[in-house]
Amino acid sequence: MKQFRFLPLIVMTFSLILLSANAQDENSKSNNITNKLEVRSFHSTNRCMTCNAIEANTEYTLNTYFSEELKSGKINFQTLNVDKEANYKTAEKFEAAGTSLFFNVCKDGKESIINISNFAFSKGRDKEAFSKELKEKIEEQLKKL
Repeated sequence: MKQFRFLPLIVMTFSLILLSANAQDENSKSNNITNKLEVRSFHSTNRCMTCNAIEANTEYTLNTYFSEELKSGKINFQTLNVDKEANYKTAEKFEAAGTSLFFNVCKDGKESIINISNFAFSKGRDKEAFSKELKEKIEEQLKKL
């Protein structure tokens, strides 16, 4: 009977080791691509036609011209509602209020946030012009990685 007294302790220790290893695996997966381009599209709950077009045209451009980079994680795209409490920190980091479009160039552990909202609003409802110029902007940032 004395042999089984330490069994719960051994099981608990082994479980903690496994959980720690899994956490390290998840961290290493997220850090595998240190050089990447994050594309962040922010919006508020109430959206106009231009706001919706900016998001749709951004998605179109990324899926059409950068599908491999999206799959590999070299480019990461995310749409966030600034009115949702869960997104406050990210919106604050980017200084986003309402509809806006940003790049976050992550290279060698450093981040460089680029606000391209003025471009997005000026071309947002012209899919062809928007896509062409956004593609050029993304290619320019990818060269820096």
